[in-house]
Amino acid sequence: MGRWLINIWRLGVKELRSLSADPILLLLVAYMFSFAIYAVATGARTEVRNAAVAYVDLDQSELTGRIVDAILPPEFEIPQRIALPELGQVMDRGTFVFVLSFPPRFEADVLSGAYPSVQLNVDATAMTQAGNGSIYLQQIIAAEIQRFITGDDGSESGLIDLVVTAQFNPNLQSIWFTSVMQIINNVTILAILLTGAALIREREHGTIEHLLVMPVTASEIMLAKIWANGLVIVIGAILSLIFVVQGVLDVPVAGSVPVFVAGTVLYLVSVTGLGILLATFTTSMPQFGLLVIPVLVIMNLLSGSTTPIESIPAWLQTLMQAAPSTHFVAFSQAILYRGAGLETVWPEILKMAAVSILFFVIALMRFRQTMARP
Repeated sequence: MGRWLINIWRLGVKELRSLSADPILLLLVAYMFSFAIYAVATGARTEVRNAAVAYVDLDQSELTGRIVDAILPPEFEIPQRIALPELGQVMDRGTFVFVLSFPPRFEADVLSGAYPSVQLNVDATAMTQAGNGSIYLQQIIAAEIQRFITGDDGSESGLIDLVVTAQFNPNLQSIWFTSVMQIINNVTILAILLTGAALIREREHGTIEHLLVMPVTASEIMLAKIWANGLVIVIGAILSLIFVVQGVLDVPVAGSVPVFVAGTVLYLVSVTGLGILLATFTTSMPQFGLLVIPVLVIMNLLSGSTTPIESIPAWLQTLMQAAPSTHFVAFSQAILYRGAGLETVWPEILKMAAVSILFFVIALMRFRQTMARP
């Protein structure tokens, strides 16, 4: 047992030295846990920001003026007035995302209880912005009409006063979600790429033959690659979480970082094993890259890190339970967003442990077959 652990340690140190001698991979790791996190978090936002709005006012009343004045930044740009014949043209050109059209006698019909209609034209090319923006505009119009009719904020005019409380992200900022989830995605990407590249690098440099004649086993080689590359990824994830997410982006982390790190280590056993498994089916880095791309796309898009897993078909939800990323995303969201403890996330930890053992065993069997070839 002592010799086994020593071999794993020494082989892992060799992996770290090989990685330190590869400036491209080092640059990739630094980029993935720094600028890549910041760029995605600040650039790929789903909430409505600076949406262009125009309006056609055929009533020109006090009520329509109040509605237009209530459409304010940062969600919307200052509304611009256009003529009715221009409506179709500006929508076709994509000049505005939203165009409101107020009919004649709008204010008079509201006061008489005639229930007039306001037309809202939406450029739904950007679906998320169009959907959220439409809801915001409907709320603004309804609120201003209520205030106009009652002469106050209308808080006491209804039988029910609905109060909405947003938990874990009170201002509904997408940056809180995308920044943390990008770390999760990058952990998956780097775990597969680094371990797979390490094995292929052994083949391309001819050092795999040296390992074959040494008194080491396939499990020692695999575990060495897993702990060495996993160590680099864990350190990068911790630094990114502290300095980029919490420091630069000012996103709070609700739960325990040590618990998150422990879950990450467990997750890396399975996903690094997957990287080695994929590398055994290829002979060069270009082949490995082509094989990895579809795997990463599926794991990132269907694991819950991009969209809720409940939104995909039921049969696909069942199938994705075999993917380690699904359980890691659920675990990370519970810890980092909702401040959950071990008493809450232990089912996901058990699932990750089971999947890790499965992937490691499969990868080890395949790796042994590869090493046994003449």
